[in-house]
Amino acid sequence: MLSRVAHAIYWLNRYIERAENVARFVDVNLNLILDLPQPSVTQWEPLVMVTGDLALFQERYGLPTQEQVIQFLTFDADYPNSIVSCLYMARENARSVREIISSEMWQEVNSFYLMVQEAAAHSQEVDLYQFFQEVKRSSHRFAGVMDATMSHNEAWHFGQMGRLLERADKTTRIVDVKYYVLLPSVQDVGTTLDEIQWIALLKSASAYEMYRKQGRHLITPRLVAEFLLLNREFPRSVLFCLRQLDHSLRRITGTALPDWHIAVERRLGRLCADLEYITIDEIIQGGLHEFLDRLLVEFNRLDDTIFETFFALRPEPAGQA
Repeated sequence: MLSRVAHAIYWLNRYIERAENVARFVDVNLNLILDLPQPSVTQWEPLVMVTGDLALFQERYGLPTQEQVIQFLTFDADYPNSIVSCLYMARENARSVREIISSEMWQEVNSFYLMVQEAAAHSQEVDLYQFFQEVKRSSHRFAGVMDATMSHNEAWHFGQMGRLLERADKTTRIVDVKYYVLLPSVQDVGTTLDEIQWIALLKSASAYEMYRKQGRHLITPRLVAEFLLLNREFPRSVLFCLRQLDHSLRRITGTALPDWHIAVERRLGRLCADLEYITIDEIIQGGLHEFLDRLLVEFNRLDDTIFETFFALRPEPAGQA
């Protein structure tokens, strides 16, 4: 298949997943404020930190107030990772491969984009709670339509790879932000405020109910981090995403486990193996923040390797047509 097509479908799914995750962060924070005894402006800064674009935000907006952060992450067309920008890019990628994707997929992306554009044009009047719910529903609808109407061939697996890598990246970031930024002081560990924030973190990954249904009644940093990083069955945990990513990669390359033949198979295989056999106690002993930081570096390297392997345009050797 053409590298242009694979690249477009990979990023089409990454952009939609990214928009959904931004909606999750903001929506949970809006609800979290209702539960806090003393909401503060510092409650909004971690949301920008999740994106890794705090310096850009401060340069353009200054103090991270609720209004400024929501505008930046949701409706700012000049910020490439805002919801409106992600939907614009997703729609452009879908438009470039309309001959490959199903008509229903195109209709879902187009409707999704128009809904967000309409909200951006009237951002002061939008019911934010309803809007973020609709963003999440639209993302799920697109994933369902893609799953039900597109052949599960190479193109579909490239889409899965984009979605799963983006999801693993964002789950890692939200755990890191809670651990290092949201915790005001050592005295707050184990308090009601601490528990409310860890519950909010679980909810931002739609993990709260599944966490409880596994019989976990205590909300502790150790158990929450273990669930979001190492759970083998929850679809938003990092390990689950990487295992499914490895499955799609091997369906594309045709390489069976445990063999590997190309760099991306080796890099992803090592990453999966590291997470398969490490324990949460080993992670905490070595420093949770340091572990998450290394994971994010590995995700960037994995994305670079995927690009070099499948998407990079290379000049044809001299003498060949």
